[in-house]
Amino acid sequence: MSATQVGIVGAGPAGLVLAHLLQRCGIESVVLELHDREYVEARVRAGVLEQGTADLLNRIGVGERMRSDGSVHRGVNLQFLGRRHRIALDELTGGKAITVYGQQEVVKDLIAARLAAGGEVRFGVENVRLEGVETDAPVVHYRHDGQERALRCDVVAGCDGFHGCCRDAVPHARTFEREHPFAWLGILAAVAPSTEELIYAYHDRGFALHSLRSPELSRLYLQVDPHDRIESWPDERIWEELQLRLASEGWVLREGPVLEKGITALRSFVVEPMQHRRLFLAGDAAHIVPATGAKGMNLAVADVVVLAQALDVWYRTGRDDGLRAYSATCLRRVWRVQDFSVWMTMLMHRHGDAFTRRVQEAAQAHVCESVSAARCLAESYVGGATL
Repeated sequence: MSATQVGIVGAGPAGLVLAHLLQRCGIESVVLELHDREYVEARVRAGVLEQGTADLLNRIGVGERMRSDGSVHRGVNLQFLGRRHRIALDELTGGKAITVYGQQEVVKDLIAARLAAGGEVRFGVENVRLEGVETDAPVVHYRHDGQERALRCDVVAGCDGFHGCCRDAVPHARTFEREHPFAWLGILAAVAPSTEELIYAYHDRGFALHSLRSPELSRLYLQVDPHDRIESWPDERIWEELQLRLASEGWVLREGPVLEKGITALRSFVVEPMQHRRLFLAGDAAHIVPATGAKGMNLAVADVVVLAQALDVWYRTGRDDGLRAYSATCLRRVWRVQDFSVWMTMLMHRHGDAFTRRVQEAAQAHVCESVSAARCLAESYVGGATL
């Protein structure tokens, strides 16, 4: 049996950022990951970093490629029935912005820095299970390289996503969940982006989003029925719908080869509490937010900043106030982010009866006409609190 101070289950942004933060505090950790390194570094996820997340990555020394390859956006476009309205993020938030930089690129940077610093990431582990999280010496059991292994820890950080094992180890947890009545069909296309800033578009046929991944790659999304099959969406149909929903006078959407495509349901999910004795949940293991607000990765990073700070105080002074308050501290932010993400989802998607749509139109007009409403959106979108 091997031992470490903090056992981290999951090598996504939450687990890897936590490992870096702990290392900077002189706290040992081992990261266990179900998939191999190639898979982890290739899976495409979110691409919008809040100001605080970008600042944190720079602070911990993994922001070099983000600064050179990422794209800083000082505004975002909302489009309602063909009319485009720009929300000036920097002007409305005192200079804050977002950075568009794919989550898989963040993960690549974190893994490379972790390994270069001599930290451990054990890829391809199987059959992970927890024992003794109620005690002072929890153990993570797992299978690796064909052998059964065990890792004794002071603390376990469950950063293993929605389908991981850690959440099930929190007894008497209460879950809050909403399945939204639509899904996103997302594509990655080998074509230069047709916009310099993101475009969120509401249309009678459904929502569309034009995002960016690099000067040569575009990421685009369509609102579809959650029961749709990807086979029902050939490339020609996808581009036809994108052309219709994103159309705006004087603007042209470029088309190119579709490299990847898939359908993802939109859901909201929160588990309370996010901790049990020596087990602490972070990221998707504890909460899922609709992608409309671009908050998933940012919320995961915010969780582990709280956890790392609390662990630092505990190891240095013996005080566990921060650890005991971890769940309550994180959940305040989680529910604020759920509120914003659900609001953005309801604002931008085609749904509901005629009455609901009239209310939606009023909300859309208010965002475009009211400086205070635009400022509220901008502050939530760039991230209000410093990490």
